[in-house]
Amino acid sequence: MNQVALIWCLASVAALAVAAVVALTLRSRALGVKLRRAEAEVAQAQEAARHQVEAANSKLVQFQQEQADVIREAEQVAEDRTKGVLKGSARFLQSLAAEMTTLLDRLQREYGNHPVLKDLLEVRHANAQMARKAEGIAVLCGGPLGRRTKPASIYDVVRSAQGQIRNFQRVDIMQGSNVALKATAVAPVALTVAELLDNAATFSQNDAPIDVTFQRVQSNMCIVIDDAGVSMSDEDRQAAMELLSGETPPRLSGLGNQPKFGFPVIGLLARQHGFGVDVTGVSRYGGVRAVVRLPEELWTMEEIPPPAQDVPVSIRRNEGQPRQPQAVEPVGRTAHGLPKRGQRQTPIASVSDAGRRDDSSPVREVSPSRSRLAGFQRGTLLGREDEASSFEGSEDR
Repeated sequence: MNQVALIWCLASVAALAVAAVVALTLRSRALGVKLRRAEAEVAQAQEAARHQVEAANSKLVQFQQEQADVIREAEQVAEDRTKGVLKGSARFLQSLAAEMTTLLDRLQREYGNHPVLKDLLEVRHANAQMARKAEGIAVLCGGPLGRRTKPASIYDVVRSAQGQIRNFQRVDIMQGSNVALKATAVAPVALTVAELLDNAATFSQNDAPIDVTFQRVQSNMCIVIDDAGVSMSDEDRQAAMELLSGETPPRLSGLGNQPKFGFPVIGLLARQHGFGVDVTGVSRYGGVRAVVRLPEELWTMEEIPPPAQDVPVSIRRNEGQPRQPQAVEPVGRTAHGLPKRGQRQTPIASVSDAGRRDDSSPVREVSPSRSRLAGFQRGTLLGREDEASSFEGSEDR
């Protein structure tokens, strides 16, 4: 009896255990189904959310692009309008400088033997600097340079550039040259050399020399400018070469509160007219060596008149005697219209002869500063011609 009861108890327990296992299995399967369904729903929700995020990102990128385009267009409009205002102002200043040059020419013709000549030349020098700055701003804003129809000696072009900087006495042109720049290259090369000379004078001591030489390298004619200032760092050289390459048009907003127009203007001129400028070299004094490299398309080997000398010789005339124009001997012309070099008939005074007097032909004594200014005056005859040509029939491009 006890055994039968025990067997029934064990059977009941086994049945309950089997029932529990079956129930747990069914429950587990149901939970698995629910879990898989939940995971599918979560994955579906994640996919939908991902698509929404991608759509939102796409709209954001599109909005940012549209915003950047609007900002860029607004900046370009502001840049163009600012350049237009500056170009008009610069042209007005150039016009005033040309008028002042004409007035100073007349005063020098009338009072050439008067002591006030020195002051007039100093005024002309200041006027030439103002005209150069205005011309550089005009070029940076898209304005044209002065138009020329005749070639010019590369020596005279450099002398013209020398006369457009403040400390022009420090510039020493070490040699002459029988190279003539073609008409289209005269104005851009003159402005380029003037900016490089001004840069050399600005970043060196007031008594430091600035040497200019001419070198022919293969088919290129090079104008080499050596200063005795502080050499540039590698970063400064790289930044300078980027500006001088002209590949990226300079923006007025990027010139700073104290804008430096020199290198951006040079870069534009070099790119427009096909010459190169390099400032990565070291000068003989340990400063910067700037090289203007002119390809053979911009110059020619033609005979040119000898350069004007430094000291004007003023001969006194009797009171009441009218000025008589001096007879000019005719000279031959080359195939390109340049005058041929003729034989010098009378010696031309040099700087060292400034204090000498000739009893047979009395002259006014010339002070050293006046001699230097007179040299500057003769060296800038070419620059005055450019100023005049800039306002005779020139039109904005």
